Amino acid sequence: MEKITKIIDISLPLTNDTIVYPGNVPVTIENHAHLPDDSSHLSKITMGSHSGTHIDAPMHAIEGAGEIDVFPLEAFVGPCRVLDFDFENVEITRASLESKNIQKGERVLAKTKNSNMGFESFRPDYIYLSGDGAEYLAEIGVALFGIDYISVKQRGSKDNRPHIALLSKKIPIVEGLNLKDVSEGEYFLSCVPLKFSGIDGAPARAILMSNNN
Repeated sequence: MEKITKIIDISLPLTNDTIVYPGNVPVTIENHAHLPDDSSHLSKITMGSHSGTHIDAPMHAIEGAGEIDVFPLEAFVGPCRVLDFDFENVEITRASLESKNIQKGERVLAKTKNSNMGFESFRPDYIYLSGDGAEYLAEIGVALFGIDYISVKQRGSKDNRPHIALLSKKIPIVEGLNLKDVSEGEYFLSCVPLKFSGIDGAPARAILMSNNN
């Protein structure tokens, strides 16, 4: 790998104001212990497995499928491409994905209008990955797919292919990325889930590294 000259944090901050998908556990951070002499502070953190920037495991959408442990760490660290879909107003379509010349084994992060809209409050009209688009990525055999909102599928839709097509092939899905300050191009990704075991997903700290100033 060439010398890294730039690191971009693409994670959502975890605070009491972090948005969550409706029905998910809100993030709550509160004081747990504070010694009178100010020598020690401890916080209590309550959050769900899909809070902030996080990774979906197969069992999140497929009964009896693999837990977060099923993914090798290699899936989350390595070269990736950020693809700009700012021209999409509703969903990332198969045709749009086909135009990007995606290759087998690539890590793909999708940048949409979501990043520019911000993450101050939940918006039900976010840009999502279409079912056909998810099937196309699964057919290619990408190594990882990430998107810049807290769900890869349309809110309330009965079409679960955005999850199932990828997770059934053990392709991890990263949700809750902030790609506002990222241009389309090639990067080095580090997005490792916290070392939980036996659950349906886990928060992650995602960064991009580049040798471009």
